[in-house]
Amino acid sequence: MTEFLDLVNQRQSDRKYIDKPIEKEKLMRCLEAARLAPSASNSQPWTFVVINEPELRHKVGQAAMGPLYSFNKFATQAQVIVAIIMEKPKMVTELGGRIKKKEYPLIDAGITAEHFCLQAAEEGLGSCMLGWFDEKKVKSLLNVPEEKSIPLLITVGYTPKDYKHRRKIRKSINEVVKFNTYE
Repeated sequence: MTEFLDLVNQRQSDRKYIDKPIEKEKLMRCLEAARLAPSASNSQPWTFVVINEPELRHKVGQAAMGPLYSFNKFATQAQVIVAIIMEKPKMVTELGGRIKKKEYPLIDAGITAEHFCLQAAEEGLGSCMLGWFDEKKVKSLLNVPEEKSIPLLITVGYTPKDYKHRRKIRKSINEVVKFNTYE
């Protein structure tokens, strides 16, 4: 049990990468971990577009920087960027989501992204999930059909040796856990 908690503690949003290629085997294990993630009704409503061609990767990284290139400046340093493309879920999932007013595919995207990032940490790679990016531009660069959405990009790379692991600042367990009743 503690080994998993150690991995969870190790995983952080890394925002600095060095110019060192990622071994294909490591990347494929991250993608396999993501592929194996659970999803509502086993819909697996995702496709992963792996961006590792340097020029395209740089353009996608720039699309994550926002207006005046003030956000996510590190994205262009990543050796790989993975775009999670939302696919149509199974009919039962879509119907259940409408009835319950929940967007199950978005929940599923978060689960698969975290599986990817936890495996990246296990592989000694840094990663960061990005929700802020020019989706229209990224769709155009990756030839993603207009009717599909891209909820997340994940930057991946090796971090510098002197890059600090940050202490996790979280609410105490007593602030976020309640037993049997909210009050």
